Amino acid sequence: MKFIRGFLIGVQFFTAIPITKAFPMDAEHLKMTIRVFPLLGLLQGIIYSLTIYLMVEFTPFSHLASAFLLWLVTILLTGGIHLDGWMDASDAYFSYRDREKRLEIMKDPRTGAFGVLSIIILLSSRFLFIYEATSHVQPLLLIMIVSIPFLSKMGLGGLLLTVPSAKQEGLGHLFQTAAKARILWLYPIYLFLFLMAVALMDVRFLLTSVLAVAAGWCLLFCRRKAVKWFGGITGDVLGASVEGTELVLWMTVWLLHYFVMA
Repeated sequence: MKFIRGFLIGVQFFTAIPITKAFPMDAEHLKMTIRVFPLLGLLQGIIYSLTIYLMVEFTPFSHLASAFLLWLVTILLTGGIHLDGWMDASDAYFSYRDREKRLEIMKDPRTGAFGVLSIIILLSSRFLFIYEATSHVQPLLLIMIVSIPFLSKMGLGGLLLTVPSAKQEGLGHLFQTAAKARILWLYPIYLFLFLMAVALMDVRFLLTSVLAVAAGWCLLFCRRKAVKWFGGITGDVLGASVEGTELVLWMTVWLLHYFVMA
């Protein structure tokens, strides 16, 4: 039961899927939520893949319309929670102030010019990658789309539990106080099972592994820069890391589409 509750807490926090039931927010349930972060991402990825597959196979809509709907779903399904972090972290970073001032800027409910510019660049780039990468929908592409939020949520858990908090408050600190880094032993098992399932489906296993390598690089980059730029993690930094990782993974799929999968 704790497993299911932990998963549903994650759905409540990180998606716009309506779940009205109240769940206990004690340390055990929050710890379980962190353990199932990758499964939450897997659910998101399945929804993304089903969206583009159904649009292409069962509707008369153009490729542009299908790609636009998938792009829209990637925004609406999360309720914009990570996009907010991306904008706040962008405003803070591009202020070029000291760490304390950057943390103050992230707490400011107003969005500055750099936040607006950064969200335009992020979303327009994502649309480009989605539009061109989905020009030919095939099983390998669908698997890769599933893997994008799966891997980004794995990175979210890794960042959350291996980098100290920049402040003793907020959503990031709430989850961090509930668990220790040792619970991350489950993540490599998730990844191994996912890659084995890909191999058994007889699709190009190594290409999917490229995304896992890219996600690992993103985690290392975010761990280093979170401390250097902000003195640790906050909820906004975690949200920005998810969006940044997913953008890199969409770009990787786009590049593979041109140079390998074509």
